[in-house]
Formats: sequence, structure tokens, C-alpha cells
Amino acid sequence: MKPDFRSAVDLAGSILAQDISVTNVTRAALERAQADPYGAFAHVAAESALERAMVLDERLEEPGFSGGPLFGVPVPIKDLTLLYGEPCSFGSPVMRDFRAQADDGVVTRLKQAGTVAIGKTSTPEFGLPCYTEPQDAPPAVTPWDTTRMAGGSSGGAAAAVASGIVPVAHGNDGGGSIRIPAACCGVVGMKPSRGTISWGPNQGAGPGLAAHGVLARTVNDIAAGLEAMRGGFPGDTFPDIGGSFSEALVERTRTLRVGVVVDPIIAEDADVHPEALAAVEQTMERLARLGHRVGPAAVPFPAKEWAAFRPIWAVGAAQVPVPEEQEGLLRPLTRWLREIGRATSGVEYADAVAAIQRIRRRVAATWDDFDIIVTPTIAQPPLPVGALRHDDDPAEDFAAQTRFTPWTSVQNITGAPAISVPLHHADVDGVRLPFGVQLIGSFGQDALVLQVARDLMGGGAVQAVPPLM
Repeated sequence: MKPDFRSAVDLAGSILAQDISVTNVTRAALERAQADPYGAFAHVAAESALERAMVLDERLEEPGFSGGPLFGVPVPIKDLTLLYGEPCSFGSPVMRDFRAQADDGVVTRLKQAGTVAIGKTSTPEFGLPCYTEPQDAPPAVTPWDTTRMAGGSSGGAAAAVASGIVPVAHGNDGGGSIRIPAACCGVVGMKPSRGTISWGPNQGAGPGLAAHGVLARTVNDIAAGLEAMRGGFPGDTFPDIGGSFSEALVERTRTLRVGVVVDPIIAEDADVHPEALAAVEQTMERLARLGHRVGPAAVPFPAKEWAAFRPIWAVGAAQVPVPEEQEGLLRPLTRWLREIGRATSGVEYADAVAAIQRIRRRVAATWDDFDIIVTPTIAQPPLPVGALRHDDDPAEDFAAQTRFTPWTSVQNITGAPAISVPLHHADVDGVRLPFGVQLIGSFGQDALVLQVARDLMGGGAVQAVPPLM
């Protein structure tokens, strides 16, 4: 099935103008998803998607009907999030028989926006690693080179967007899980400010590391997707600060103070690829040409202080309810993290929470003179499948992931908005591969981050297309 690289907003416009039906758009997306050679989908929800498409087509015939910017658009849901009536395996064989009895809140909001959930995108076990290599399913791979990983944990979502199966996809990000696969697959991926998208009413926000977000090929689609997911629920821990992202994108960007960080933050021994540095250098030059004041920024805290992240991550892994008799079915990395989590005392956990709060203050103080911070998204190009996986040594597995992603988790600690944009491509080992650049804003400055991404991308659309199968 031929890929479709139309933007989500343009596609919705054609649907609302009745140039094409929701049913036909949905059927075409389902055909592409069912033929998926990239490990993008854990489950294709053909029956429920077509039923919903027909309902939406009927709404189009109602007198005076006016739909939103994503009306009728196929939007898959990451397989860590509940979609009513459909399987949700959380990337683990222990959950393969689980079927959702309700929608998670973010899915409710997407349905209210008129989108069509065509299925569930692939994720690693419980979303823990930064690669998407499930136990009992094919790995998610980048369409740029199918021997290389799509990243994680929203790897399936990134592969689905990059390959033209869908124009936009839901993801979530607890340590870089949207931005890492966006960089691996050459698409745009954004983690918004903490609280922008609610975790209610079914899930708790915990320490606030994780956020729902969007992957797409245009900045306009990112803005539309984020706004479609917004809308709080009673009792939300972190409130949405408000403001329209789409409206901000019609405004001109003011002159900014831009800080650049290329030294690894959380892993001093990370090996940074020359092309990842070249991507940042080119970005600095573009920003200077746009009239912004660009200069170096300091690494905000010693790498050893990031160690507080691990017990919080491990306790989150231990919270997943797995029957004792099924523990052996889990990945070695998952079991190792769960052991650490169960061994973490209440006092140790409280100390870790306090430590990441101190990090948040240090980052804010260190980068207070800048409006935007620029870093590479990841230290290397997308690596071969299995390159980070060390089943015989889970501690090394975790360390290798940390070296691969030495900038992304900082924004999960601070709650600040961050976006990965595909601003550079280069030949690596004879293969053309994408390199992402990360743009970080101050807390609540999501609109500004989107504006800068738009400007750097020359209007905000991905131009490069991978050599698809």
C-alpha cells in the first residue's frame, strides 16, 4: 500500500470539505498498518476503527457541523495506554491476554477531537528501555534502515509516522521516549510541559516524569495533536497552564537568547557521534541567521547527581502488577529494575524525589539566562537492532541506554517542554540516516519551542523521506 505523507491538518481539511470520506481514509490507513514491515503496530483495530469512521462520516452530513483540525484523522495509540475494547499488552507477554475495559483520558480527548484510533503502536516491556524490542513481537525499526532500531519507548509510533502509515501518532515520554524515536526515525516528536496533558482519570501522575505527547511530520500537526489531547480531569496533580499552540504558530518569533550544550549531561563517558555535533553546529548557524543570540550554556549538574533518577524509575517498574509465577516471563532488564524497586526503602525513595527536585532548581538557575537550549537529541545515529540490549548484564543494558541518551531525561525531571526535530541527515556506514536536534524551553514555554522548531524547519514540515520498502 502506497504511503501517505499528507499532513494531518491538511487531511482533516480535505475530509471536512468532503473531498474524501473518513471511511476511505481509515480503510487506507488500516491497509498500510496491516502490511506494516517496520514493527510499528502491536495491534490493528480494524473493526472498531471502521465502525467509528462510518459514524464520523454521518456527522459530516449533519446541518451546520464543524469539525476540528484533526477530524477524521487516523491516530494510533501507544500500547501503554488503554483503548476501550482493544488488547493492551504493555509490550509484555505477561499482559498479552489483557483487554481494556475503558479508554484512558487522553484517548477520550482524542475521540472528542474526532480522530480514529486504528490500533496500538509497539512499545518495549512496560515502556522501560529506549529501544523497542518486545519479547514476542518483531522489533520496531527505523524506515531509514530496517536493520537499525526505531528507538523507544514510542518506537512503533515513530516508525508508523516516518513510513507514511499515519500522519500523526500518540506517544508518551518518561525519559525521552518520544524524542529518542523521533530522532531515530527522522520525524518531529514533542514532550510538552508537565501538566499540559492529564493522566486522569484512570492513571496517576506519580513523580511527574512522564508526559503524553505527539509524533508527526509537521510542527502544525504537533500543535494540533497536543491541543486535541488537552483537557483536564477532576483532581489532576499538575494543572495545564493554558495557551493556544496553534495560534502561536501564526505569530513571528521574537529575538531569543539561545544556549547550546553538546557535552553529555547524565553520562560523562557518552561517545557523541561527529554528525550529532554537526547537526547542532548547523542549527546554531541557522538560529544566528534568524537573528537570535547564540552562545554556549553550561552543563547544569554533575552526572553523578542523576543517579537519583534510577530508583524512581525502578520503583515505577516494581509497581506494575505482575503475578509472582509470571515474573520469569519478564525481560532480564525488567526483572533487574523491579528488584531494585522492591529493595528501595521509603526513605530512599523520598531522598531520590528530593534529589530530582534539587536538580530541577539547579537546571532552572543555570539556564535562566536563555530562552531556548539546544542539544543533540541522542548521542549516536539509530543503532543496529540489539546493540543496546544486554540480557546477560542488565546493569550494562541500563548504562548503555544512558550513554545513548545523555540529554533527554533532564526535561522529564524538570517538567520543561522539549522537542526533537530532524534537522540533519548524513551517510553512516554507507546508509543515509537522520540526526535529531533537541530544543528545550523553560517550563510552560511550549508555544515558543514550537515556533523555533517551525522556523528551523523552514515552515515546520519534514522534507526528507526514507527509502521505504
